Amino acid sequence: MNTAPPPLPTREEIAAFDVFPGLTLHDIDVITTAIQAEKALAELGALNVVGFDTESKPTFLKNEISTGPHTVQFASLERAWVFQVHEPVCRTAAAHLIASSALVKVGFGLAGDRTQIRRTLGVEPQAVLDLDTVFKRRGYRDAVGVKSAIALLFGQQFVKSRKQSTSNWASHRLSEGQVRYAANDAYAAMHVMDRLGLDAARLVPMPLSS
Repeated sequence: MNTAPPPLPTREEIAAFDVFPGLTLHDIDVITTAIQAEKALAELGALNVVGFDTESKPTFLKNEISTGPHTVQFASLERAWVFQVHEPVCRTAAAHLIASSALVKVGFGLAGDRTQIRRTLGVEPQAVLDLDTVFKRRGYRDAVGVKSAIALLFGQQFVKSRKQSTSNWASHRLSEGQVRYAANDAYAAMHVMDRLGLDAARLVPMPLSS
């Protein structure tokens, strides 16, 4: 007999939790040069699975088409790499990692990223898993985003700044707040995957969305 999964914490419950301790700037590499991109490719190429997300400059006008993603971020359990893709060499490196079937990439709300990635980076994402599909398979009917997942699994509050989410991600020089925001989205996803006990080798066949 199937049992119902544990209920997701309410908004009020989450607000009372301690804050999820994200990465500091010391543990985040912002990739803007060829040398940095080469080093990041070597480091990420040694991994089997990473947390993954993108950020785009928001659009405010009717019928305005986004030119994002403007950053692409990957994270391990210890650090993160934020690629600024306005630089051609960094865009090429990020596209290579996204298109790699050898590197599993996990995150939340990734279905919308696929269209932008195809248009801007010119590649088809491979080995990408939206963690919401995992929660659906475990009995959750409503979408489970990163905030709910962190609250459920860690009893902590994942803080996402609206100021940062709606900031100019196309800027050639990101603020410290933007860097932490981008990196910790990917970092949190990686920790959710780890806490769920998912085996990277078995994640590849799972779809981006259910």
